[in-house]
Amino acid sequence: MKNRNPTAQTARPEGQTAGKAARRTAGIAAAVATLALSLVLTGCGGTATAQSGANGSSTGGAEVKTVRYQGSPNTVALLEVAEDLGYLGDVKLEWVSNTTSGPQSIQSVATDQTDIGGAFTGAVIKLIEAGAPVQAVINYYGEDKETFTGYYVEEGSPIRTAKDLIGKKVAVNTLGAHHEAVITTHLKNSGLTPEEIKQVQLVVVPPNETEVALRKKQVDVGTLGGVLQDRALAEGGIRALFTDTGVIGGPFDAGQYVLRKDFIAKNPETSRTVVTGVAKAIEWERTTPREQVIAKFEEIIAKRGRNESTEALKYWKSVGVASTGGRIQDTDFTRWADYLKSAGIITGELDTKKLYTNEFNGLATTDAAPTSKG
Repeated sequence: MKNRNPTAQTARPEGQTAGKAARRTAGIAAAVATLALSLVLTGCGGTATAQSGANGSSTGGAEVKTVRYQGSPNTVALLEVAEDLGYLGDVKLEWVSNTTSGPQSIQSVATDQTDIGGAFTGAVIKLIEAGAPVQAVINYYGEDKETFTGYYVEEGSPIRTAKDLIGKKVAVNTLGAHHEAVITTHLKNSGLTPEEIKQVQLVVVPPNETEVALRKKQVDVGTLGGVLQDRALAEGGIRALFTDTGVIGGPFDAGQYVLRKDFIAKNPETSRTVVTGVAKAIEWERTTPREQVIAKFEEIIAKRGRNESTEALKYWKSVGVASTGGRIQDTDFTRWADYLKSAGIITGELDTKKLYTNEFNGLATTDAAPTSKG
């Protein structure tokens, strides 16, 4: 997923968890393929039906207290911070696997492989417009003056303008998500024609490998955000061609966690606990001294025992979420309308009412910023 420190990405689980994670990942892939086929067969016009699973599938009784999710190597999700700080109460998280991208993360929710996942706003819109039974419940990442995504070239690169990108390779973490939307918007705003924009080659490269790919000239432009960006800048020899805050403006929220509608219906209090817990984690990161936040990240990574590195965490700067408690607004979706129309994802005006709800976010209508456990 495109996480709030845009560093996310896939690494195979180590040690004894590898086989289990691989089997689950294969299951996710198969389920996603099934969803895609069903949407094609129905002309993307009907509502996809979530499969029955261990969570959220009962017809009555107590609500589930275990929530499945996918993580990202070497980084800590807001969900994980919320659990560690005690904001989830008696609700526990079950890590299923790591994810390659936001679109995969939310497709896993739609197909009942996980219960919560997050992605770029445009990817959320695309999935819901295709009929998937999910709903955005809280903003979980965004861009501000300290946390943003940059599109970098080597210091000596002849690439200076958007026009220079024609025929060049640009590394992105996945297609059809945040980076593609920003790049397309930048090219369009710079006067490139649709035909010229098509000649800019987007190449999928895991974020943890992007800096190396750029320095080895395997790509012409590398997309870097969060701690990976700061680490690369510390090494020197690269410069920003443009940034997403420069293209879109900022600060702004850029992605949402989603829950499946049947999960919400069957587990309203668990949903409220999880969403409000994430909201509290956002404000904890916003108001807690940076050194303490980084120490908490290191502690969580050490406890989960996945043979990860904490080296890049020292570059963390801010939570990035623009809104108080991650509260969602119509503008979080409508700012991407032009891109979505040009990509053929939507044809008319967005019906934002079907895309999100703040009902389960206990901080959505308050300005209180929790700074302690509870």
